[in-house]
Amino acid sequence: MKKETEKNMMKFLLLILLPFVTFSQGYTSYFTGNPTNISTLTTTGTCLMGGATEHDNAMKWLLQKANGGDVVVLRSSGSNGYNTYLYTDLGINVNSVETLVITSVAGATNPYVLNKVANAEMIWFAGGDQYNYVSYFKNNALEDVINNHINVKYAPIGGTSAGMAILCGNYFSAQNGSVTSAQALSNPYNSFVTLGNDDFLDVPFLNNVTTDTHFDYYDRKGRLTAFMAKLATDTSDRSFGIAANEYVAICIDATGKASVYGDYPNYQEFAFFAQANCQTSFLPETCQSNTSLTWNRDGEAVKVYKVPGTMNGTNYFQLSDWQNGLGGVWENWTANNGVFNSTSGIASNCTLYINSFDDNEVQIYPVPFDNEIIIKGDNCSNIKVFDSVGKLIFQQESISKNINTSLWSSGLYLVTIQSDKNNITRKIIKK
Repeated sequence: MKKETEKNMMKFLLLILLPFVTFSQGYTSYFTGNPTNISTLTTTGTCLMGGATEHDNAMKWLLQKANGGDVVVLRSSGSNGYNTYLYTDLGINVNSVETLVITSVAGATNPYVLNKVANAEMIWFAGGDQYNYVSYFKNNALEDVINNHINVKYAPIGGTSAGMAILCGNYFSAQNGSVTSAQALSNPYNSFVTLGNDDFLDVPFLNNVTTDTHFDYYDRKGRLTAFMAKLATDTSDRSFGIAANEYVAICIDATGKASVYGDYPNYQEFAFFAQANCQTSFLPETCQSNTSLTWNRDGEAVKVYKVPGTMNGTNYFQLSDWQNGLGGVWENWTANNGVFNSTSGIASNCTLYINSFDDNEVQIYPVPFDNEIIIKGDNCSNIKVFDSVGKLIFQQESISKNINTSLWSSGLYLVTIQSDKNNITRKIIKK
């Protein structure tokens, strides 16, 4: 009787497990919380973490933006390590936490996975191998769902290590493996320097940025400099970078304010905000295949704002203008014949434009503005204003008119204007 009971139990277990294995081909789900999906009003926010233990206060900042909704953790290896941490340990109420370990394109595009990600109020990318994320998530339905989460749903997103690496427009894909500073500086076109450019995720304030992680542990200042040099050379545009030491988190709100979390001064925990200098000649002097990098520009090739991370994220850098910040110091980074160097510097004095244009053609003032902006110009029409997450909030077919902005929230806005000569795009900030 006992053996018969055990046999029947085994049959029962097989009936349960087999459908799960078939259904979950390409992914594994670990679920904690309320299985009934809910929808909440979310707030835009991005959190970048340097790759070691998560900073609790930064994670609370991000979780609060989910407003009690459902959290999805995306990863390509590992298991359910985040579930309890996000569901109960931080003391922020959420409806559920589900970890989806995705191991193929089939898993990424499975209807169950797409539905869960589409219904999430927060997405978190775990560490691992970022090329798995690029291989499994890019150019398919999951990429579309994630970008919709960011730019249509205006919901929070973040990631650590590999998860931070992919949350930018110019990402290091690690397609051929990692690369050291020495390798990248000695040859910026080394086969290991694999950079994606504006073809994956679309995160506000990170479109023209390259991120780097584990920055202090692996001494990656040189390789970020090489990444930026290669991008500047290939695109002829100024390049930008954001990096974090291992225990540092960078939380970016809807206005572009990037608050830095860490445990300074107990530990040397910093974030780095790097930009190619805005000199007329900013491109590297020597950046070509099989040749050591030289990017000096009178000792100021790359302007860097180095920000210590504090427990409450008091210090910050403003990504809406890449000039203003609190609590940091400016440095100059250079590379000479493949040798990296860092010296103390002075504040960047760059005005950040998306497109260059003649100031006499269009005038937008005051900047920053309060309850009104004035746009004047000849031969211009079709004004559009977008908020920081890309939502069209204003449009008119004429120019030289005052625009009432009293109902607009404080933060960054994007103005596009069609003219006879070109299409003009400018960033403006409401106080």
